[in-house]
Amino acid sequence: MAKNKRISRLKPVEADLRDATLAPSTPQTEASAYRLAFADQEFMKHEALRPVRLQLELLKPEMILSEAGVASTVVLFGGARIPEPGKEAWAGKTPEIKARLAANSRYYEEAREFARIASLESLKSDGKEFVVCTGGGPGVMEAGNRGAADVGAASIGLNIVLPHEQAPNPYVSPQFCFNFHYFAIRKMHFLMRAKAVAAFPGGFGTMDELFEALTLIQTGRAAPMPVLLFGESFWRRMVNFEALAEEGVISPEDLKLFSFVDDAATGWRIVKDWYKL
Repeated sequence: MAKNKRISRLKPVEADLRDATLAPSTPQTEASAYRLAFADQEFMKHEALRPVRLQLELLKPEMILSEAGVASTVVLFGGARIPEPGKEAWAGKTPEIKARLAANSRYYEEAREFARIASLESLKSDGKEFVVCTGGGPGVMEAGNRGAADVGAASIGLNIVLPHEQAPNPYVSPQFCFNFHYFAIRKMHFLMRAKAVAAFPGGFGTMDELFEALTLIQTGRAAPMPVLLFGESFWRRMVNFEALAEEGVISPEDLKLFSFVDDAATGWRIVKDWYKL
């Protein structure tokens, strides 16, 4: 038997928003104090309202994803500056850096393929499990959402307002295309439903997101899950994980929290074995 939908007996918000516009124009009704609080953008930007804005950024994506039945995600982190193979390395400031970014474009293809495989698994549950989730921008993020689109699966984009790279990539599913002001809330949404994390070569943002995930797993604040570092040569060059263990600042056991992989098939095999798919 279908559940009865709860019907509020209070006047709906939409009605008050409409009725408020019908008030005659007087010095009183034109004053900012008269505006409905939730419809007053100047009021909502007040410093004292920061806790409310944080709560709203947590609630809006959570409510939309919950109503859509999204239960779990596969999260892809990676550099916005990594181009699609054959496309210009727009972020390169010198010919040498352009060449390095172009060489790293292979990770665009691996991210796209990994997301494609994950999305095929997601389609088995009608898009409820293993939904691809990225930061919504260009580069590796675009590749992730594109891989999902390749097989007709929905995917999530957690965008954030930045001086650059603001526009969502065109492959994010519009119904799951979110925008954030607070990095902290965005990072919570990356991990709240995550069943796997795939980190591709990237800069400060990628490092921040990866180490946030590893810290939460290490400290037991997040459930263990596959954490895949795509591009072993890149990651070993950027971070000396073994040296951290040798210095005693992490445990040798912490080196088992992640796996180095170089291709999408190997990465998905780890996820598949972990969850016995």
